[in-house]
Amino acid sequence: MLVSAATLTVFGRSARAQSDPLPSWNDGQPKKSILDFVSAVTKEGAPDFVPASERIATFDNDGTLWCEQPMYVQLAFVLDRVKTLSAKHPEWKQKQPFKAVLDKDIATLAKAGEKGLVELVMATHAGMTTSEFERIASDWIKTARHPKFNWPYTDLVYQPMLEVLVYLRANGFKTFIVSGGGIEFMRPWSERVYGIPPEQVVGSSIKTQFKIDKDGPVLVRLPTIDLVDDGPGKPVGINSHIGRRPIAAFGNSDGDFQMLQWTTAARDRRFGLIVHHTDAEREYAYDRKSPFGKLDKGLDAASANGWTVVSMKDDWKRIFAFQ
Repeated sequence: MLVSAATLTVFGRSARAQSDPLPSWNDGQPKKSILDFVSAVTKEGAPDFVPASERIATFDNDGTLWCEQPMYVQLAFVLDRVKTLSAKHPEWKQKQPFKAVLDKDIATLAKAGEKGLVELVMATHAGMTTSEFERIASDWIKTARHPKFNWPYTDLVYQPMLEVLVYLRANGFKTFIVSGGGIEFMRPWSERVYGIPPEQVVGSSIKTQFKIDKDGPVLVRLPTIDLVDDGPGKPVGINSHIGRRPIAAFGNSDGDFQMLQWTTAARDRRFGLIVHHTDAEREYAYDRKSPFGKLDKGLDAASANGWTVVSMKDDWKRIFAFQ
């Protein structure tokens, strides 16, 4: 695995030691805006100084920290789980949206929309203990590979954003993932890949129930949505899990719009950044019409809100560590 907690630790030391903490970024306004913000809020006695206890930075995951095309990674996991479980559910061969998954009928699956996706998630993510789900998700992420790059999904993390994570932590920030993805899908590997421990992961969740079974106390995952941590749900999730309003937020889609709004609305020094996918050669190019990671409203509102927009093609020297 190219990226690990140990790698991040070593990289963190070198990032603090070298003159350029963001070596995978081209010189330009986006890079300068990050460096200027961190300098402003960490210099004691300066007008924009923020105590370390309040230096909270939130990062969307899909499309901000790792690749989200041609579909969200957790959706790929869901589809694989449907195929794996289909032998125990012969009725799925005739029941939508399961039939569409088994027939590889993407058009019909897309028509099922959010309701269909929730039905698939409930069928594949509920009815087991939290420990069982963690094992299943961990085993899958270790072996699954991206259809275009043929690399493990956890190697398709953006090197420039890893540098930002390390740079912020070296300057007293606490970094959080705030994602529409499932909280218990991300937690098993977030520390190894991003250096972000599980308690600093906020995501969509289903309800759990405490029970005593033959092995003792367990938490059982129920087929009921608890929080959809996307769009307006992100500030709600931040407030519930973190308890402090961030001073910096990083996203890439309209699903991050409210998180960026809520973070940067305060009068004191705040920072918002949007990763714009503009590099079809090294990754993907998409924005306003994409079914995954749609960026429309956020792109129009960025300038008025003072958000930094990063062009992956123009602002990043490399996208993945292996490039």
